[in-house]
Amino acid sequence: MGDRGAAGEARATGEGRGGGADDPLREVLRDRFQLDDFRPWQREAIDAILGSPGRALVVAPTGGGKSLTYQLPAAVLPGTTLVLSPLVALMEDQVRSLSLRGVPATFLASTLDPAARREREAGLARGAYKLVYAAPERLASDAFVSLLQRAAIELVAIDEAHCIAQWGHDFRPDYLRIGALLASLRPKRILACTATATPDVRRQIREQLGLDRAPCVEVLRGFARPNLHLSARHVDGAKDARAEVSAAFAEALGEPSSPKGAAIVYAATRKQSEQWAETLRGAGWRAAHYHAGVDADTRTEVAERFSSGELDVVAATNAFGMGIDRADVRLVVHAQPPGSIEAYYQEVGRAGRDGGEAHGLLLCSGSDIALRRRLVASDGAGGDEELAARAWTLFRELLLYLDARTCRHDFVLRYFGDEQETLGGCGHCDVCAALDQNAEADPETQAEVRVIAQKALSAVARAQKRAGLVAIAEMLRGVDSERTRRFGFTELSTFGLLRDRSEDWVVALLRSLVAAGWIDLTPSEHPVPYVTPAGWDVMKGRREARLALPRLRPASSKRGARGGGGSRSPPSPRAAPAVKDELRPLFERLREHRASVAKSRGVPPYVVAHDKTLVALVEEMPRTLDDLRDIHGFGPARIAEYGRGFLDVLTGS
Repeated sequence: MGDRGAAGEARATGEGRGGGADDPLREVLRDRFQLDDFRPWQREAIDAILGSPGRALVVAPTGGGKSLTYQLPAAVLPGTTLVLSPLVALMEDQVRSLSLRGVPATFLASTLDPAARREREAGLARGAYKLVYAAPERLASDAFVSLLQRAAIELVAIDEAHCIAQWGHDFRPDYLRIGALLASLRPKRILACTATATPDVRRQIREQLGLDRAPCVEVLRGFARPNLHLSARHVDGAKDARAEVSAAFAEALGEPSSPKGAAIVYAATRKQSEQWAETLRGAGWRAAHYHAGVDADTRTEVAERFSSGELDVVAATNAFGMGIDRADVRLVVHAQPPGSIEAYYQEVGRAGRDGGEAHGLLLCSGSDIALRRRLVASDGAGGDEELAARAWTLFRELLLYLDARTCRHDFVLRYFGDEQETLGGCGHCDVCAALDQNAEADPETQAEVRVIAQKALSAVARAQKRAGLVAIAEMLRGVDSERTRRFGFTELSTFGLLRDRSEDWVVALLRSLVAAGWIDLTPSEHPVPYVTPAGWDVMKGRREARLALPRLRPASSKRGARGGGGSRSPPSPRAAPAVKDELRPLFERLREHRASVAKSRGVPPYVVAHDKTLVALVEEMPRTLDDLRDIHGFGPARIAEYGRGFLDVLTGS
């Protein structure tokens, strides 16, 4: 989230709000930061900080421009803004950029020599800086805290705020000191920023920082990344993984002699990152490895060579990426799954920062799951069994994503609680592509999926939270046992509705309904499933049941079941769906409109809408924004962003 990220993210999109040509904040944005306009969520956060209530929690993806939400207020507020950040390199980058813009700024870190540190601390005491960056570790010093108490701190901004969550993927104990600091300083304004935070982590951030004690604006925006082609695969070992990675590199980057951009390959261990770098060099790529075991000078050199374009690929552990600023990363591969969905989405989000087409590939083998189990056990070796159990739960949630049978983008957005940005199916992740291919190849497939999903959802509804997934699977399969009789399942109309399916298949189906957001689990010690509002819509036929049915591995083959679409590489582009002759002129007008919008936004056309959505528009002829909810490919985000324009084309306005 470097300052160049902030400068590059509030682009001239015409999306800024909150004032006209005489808007003083927009004038500051243009004069000081050389930006034409705010993103809507940036303006929302800045208005909350500068006005009422003066407190905000901003959750937006890496590279989304979060730093602007405290840099611009700091430039116009009296006194000093304290920014607590864990990354020294990022502090240096932002201070350098702010100074060039005429905003006095500095940073305090252990890397400074004592004389320089004392000089900067003296400047802080006399109010010489608009922004002062410091690592949370500095709060262990009573002298530093005393200095802050004497300074005129107007705003405290906490970067990477998810590090305060003890059950999060990147917990740092030093962040726990921030709450006490805020209670001591009692600043007028507080801003917490993070790139990845589930509803539970957001709750912990608010509690630890005391943001719940007074009104606090929560801004959750920007998680939808429809320019990313997401895919996930189960692999059978190293050879299979190398084949998947080779295919992904060929598709996303082309040939090593003239690559179309850069790539990052994440591995679970230092040794594996080195092996991947060697493999990629052997394939002709300019590649290097990066992990915490490499000396600091070499790590800096690798990061600089990658940022400058001298390297095409970095194979790394999760030590690589924070503060990395390269816009043309076309591919992020996870050769082994990371520890959580938060970590995964933060890392894969480093692809396609320029808005161009990019790919994210997640691989997982049985040995990778065993490795993660060992890593979790090792992390919990200090005796904190609860922490180890929580880490394993986070990883199991990632496995649920791996086996998702509905749109991967919408899965992630639901996970982060960002329902307003759901896409209604992105149309180009491996799951969406497979669903569209299957529907076109066999129109009866969709009817079968709908009936099976409705049967399973009905079984969950009739179970009335009395039993878990396995018992409900037994009910659906018609298993007459002591357990199903005790729950009264043998007397229900749903008993035996899927008796022709195996237990593994039915359990996989139920888990896919959880991943789709149609079933949820109670937060009790023994979780039981229940049907969500979205699930009721599917069960009642009010929502399309877009779901890939489980394809379990045949006993005679080691290679049958893969995650998502089930193919080695993402499906190749297909011709536009057939359109009735009388509807063709309107369809073409919609395509022209889509192309114009895509060009003005600087995004590929499929980000605006895919062809199947345009076909549905001309066939269904929706008249209102509410009608668009029933059109495949129109979730809340697309309706808000593009809906009115498409309706105007349909109505001839």
